[in-house]
Amino acid sequence: MIIDERIKEELRAGKGIRLAIADGYKHSYSAIIDGQMTNILTGVVLYVFGSGPVRGFATTLVLGILTSLFTAIFITRLVFIWMLDKNMEITFFNKVNEKWFTNVRIKFIENRKYFYSLSLIVMVIGTVSLLTRGLHQGVDFAGGRTYTVRFDRDVKTNEIGAALTKSFEGLIPEVKTFGSDDQIKITTNYKIEDNSPKVDSLVEARLYDGVKAFYKKPISLNDFLADKENKLVGKLSSQKVGPTIAHDIIVQAWWAVIIALVGIFLYIAARFKKWTFSLGGVIALAHDAFITISMYSIFYNILPFDLQIDQSFIAAVLTIIGYSINDSVIIFDRIREYLKIHPKRTLIENMNEAMNSTLGRTFNTVLTVVLVLIVLFIFGGEFIRGFTFVLLVGVAFGSYSSIFISAALAYDIIQWREKRKAKKALIK
Repeated sequence: MIIDERIKEELRAGKGIRLAIADGYKHSYSAIIDGQMTNILTGVVLYVFGSGPVRGFATTLVLGILTSLFTAIFITRLVFIWMLDKNMEITFFNKVNEKWFTNVRIKFIENRKYFYSLSLIVMVIGTVSLLTRGLHQGVDFAGGRTYTVRFDRDVKTNEIGAALTKSFEGLIPEVKTFGSDDQIKITTNYKIEDNSPKVDSLVEARLYDGVKAFYKKPISLNDFLADKENKLVGKLSSQKVGPTIAHDIIVQAWWAVIIALVGIFLYIAARFKKWTFSLGGVIALAHDAFITISMYSIFYNILPFDLQIDQSFIAAVLTIIGYSINDSVIIFDRIREYLKIHPKRTLIENMNEAMNSTLGRTFNTVLTVVLVLIVLFIFGGEFIRGFTFVLLVGVAFGSYSSIFISAALAYDIIQWREKRKAKKALIK
């Protein structure tokens, strides 16, 4: 997408197709490499601090990035060279998109306070929700047992919840439909502090006592608990996380987010030789992460699917951080380019021009990512619906912060530094 948009810019500048393709690739390399390196960094952090499925996700993420880099930079270039050598027609425009975002003149920096205010309002709402509603912590973070149970008929979660509350000695479990109406997910911390050898069997027996009345055809305890392939009814799966393990996972999650942010800060500062860009980008990332977490607090128990904080959620947040900084890096790269090409322009002029020139790429990237996530959200099944939701929210706010927040923060930090220097000069 970056290369495609850059080639379009070269063509609009009046260059021939062969030169436009060559310059499009040449001028895209730094943005592509810097953006993807930050994504690889978050993938490495996920792998180091994650476990199980999260490590698998991190491995797939990094391999996918490396593969896409190879195909985008090398394979597509070979295809274009082959087509040019064969004198084949190559088109990058059609009547619909030829003039998209070509005459946009949005004053991003001058209007930054409006965007700051919008972000502040959303963050205040999120803070109120976090303080009053809190977060729905999954078993990974809170500790407890989770069971997936299937019945031979459709059931109502409130009726099963009431029956299980009696079975679990007054402790109210969380009961949710999981997929179809004949399948539920039950989460409880009943006797989670008990480490005796027989406690797991005791809890499963209590689970069976609470749900057995809801089967049309009577089911025995052995059949209910039996571990069989292609099992049609009974307990399909279970997960247990003790309090100590849950605490360790929480600590690891915090370290993962902090190390990812610090690593991205150091990488951008080293590559751009401007810590102001780096700080603006990282503050914007913290903004994205906080708003995404806030959305989970606001909408859990409101939306008709599971929104719980677990390791998959942390994986999603770190993925969003990588996506968002990728967008910001592309804008920073264009600002750096414009500062070299137009040294006599003011900083505001160069920043606005750079941000306007990248709008087409941002729009196309967001559109393609959101379309994929919507399809995944609709057809991906109940198990990953919450994960897809956090990615959708994160992509939306990540794109917003990349355009309206990160560069504006960098500008304000630069202005603050210059004012400090001016004050020191006056004192001397």
